[in-house]
Amino acid sequence: MEKNCIFNTDMADERVDIYKKVNNLTEVDGIKIETNKGEGFVTTNVEVLNENGSRAISKEIGKYITMEIEDIKYLEDEDEKRVVDELSRVIVELIGKDTKKSILVLGLGNINVTPDALGPKVVNEVEITRHLLNFAKELVDSNTRSVCAIAPGVLGTTGIETSEIVSSIVNKINVDIVIAIDSLASQSVNRLGKTIQISNTGITPGAGVNNKREGINEKTLNIPVIAIGIPTVVDMATITNETVDKMIGNVNVSGNFSDASKEERYNMIANLLNTENYMVTPKDIDDVIDIVSKIVSKGINLSLQN
Repeated sequence: MEKNCIFNTDMADERVDIYKKVNNLTEVDGIKIETNKGEGFVTTNVEVLNENGSRAISKEIGKYITMEIEDIKYLEDEDEKRVVDELSRVIVELIGKDTKKSILVLGLGNINVTPDALGPKVVNEVEITRHLLNFAKELVDSNTRSVCAIAPGVLGTTGIETSEIVSSIVNKINVDIVIAIDSLASQSVNRLGKTIQISNTGITPGAGVNNKREGINEKTLNIPVIAIGIPTVVDMATITNETVDKMIGNVNVSGNFSDASKEERYNMIANLLNTENYMVTPKDIDDVIDIVSKIVSKGINLSLQN
């Protein structure tokens, strides 16, 4: 019987790797994976095909495309353009090319907490057109897509569930598609600020940091929801567990700890360090958020022009 896993990551490809390792598998029934190497980035397509795959990695049935970018802080203009073009291509693949479909860009997160500020910062850079189409049509091309955006804040500062705000807006202005942007959690420090995940399954705010809110997806809104996320945090016990895992792999460690599974070690470390509410983020997170928010906004803007 295959074992269930504890997932301390929002990244679909990482969840697949964890599940395969825990169950000593080379592939997972119900999940299709394809990896392609581009110039300056690697793209991994994870497709959850059925309920078995969904249960295995606790992700909804659908597509999860991950772009892992090398040296994101030091991209030359040409390299950045390649990343933006690929991001735009993936978004268009998921939303379609019908410019009559209106878009709501949703920036999730807290602008006052830097690792969680990705969504609001992207919204600030998105090219908005809905007001022009409604009140100044002569200023825009007739094929211009209607785009609006909002950064609704977080429950702790608004007192309102984000899903309630979004559903109210969608119902009021008859949006056709939502593109939601949020900060994510990863299981590896090496992926923080360097990886973009795009999916057609919506998003559950706070899922990666054990603070799950109501989902924002096609089931709750009755319209397609495309999610774009970038990992900005790792919890402390995951980092410690990853370090110990590497240590055991290179050093002869004796005792029960070395014989325990990765999940058992994680729980032992988390209990010992009492790290349930501690997340770790890079020291240069301010620069990283500025850079990746511009890349994501450029990718969205380009995709909505196509």
